Amino acid sequence: METPKTIAHEIGGIQNDALRFGLHGVKSDLVGAHPLETTYQSAKKNREEMSRKILANTYGSAFPLKMDLDRQILSRFQRPPGPISSSMLGLEAYTGRLDDFGFEDYLNDPRESETFRTPDMHHGMEVRLGLSKGPVCPSFM
Repeated sequence: METPKTIAHEIGGIQNDALRFGLHGVKSDLVGAHPLETTYQSAKKNREEMSRKILANTYGSAFPLKMDLDRQILSRFQRPPGPISSSMLGLEAYTGRLDDFGFEDYLNDPRESETFRTPDMHHGMEVRLGLSKGPVCPSFM
């Protein structure tokens, strides 16, 4: 019986392929986000819960469930990994995020940065199909 001639890249469940996924930083795991970012996220969550309650009281309890189903369906449609990213236009229109003015509208999209790595389409499809592990693409150099 022959032994496999591959070396596992996982140690303790952590992906350790530094050439493909970059160096792992511990600081981002320990230190939380900026306090304003956490406040913004919690306010956004509270706003969504409040709108769900209002819709349930107005149109019945099935309406928010139908909206969640539609949101799940629209979040699935996306392009394969590659140079053109998915815009998720249907989901943005459905959730009302088309009207939001985010940082990428006035500070440029981070994907247009000079330090952005172009995604490897083959590895991205392997991750999507469950043949490989790790992020679809490392984002920055």
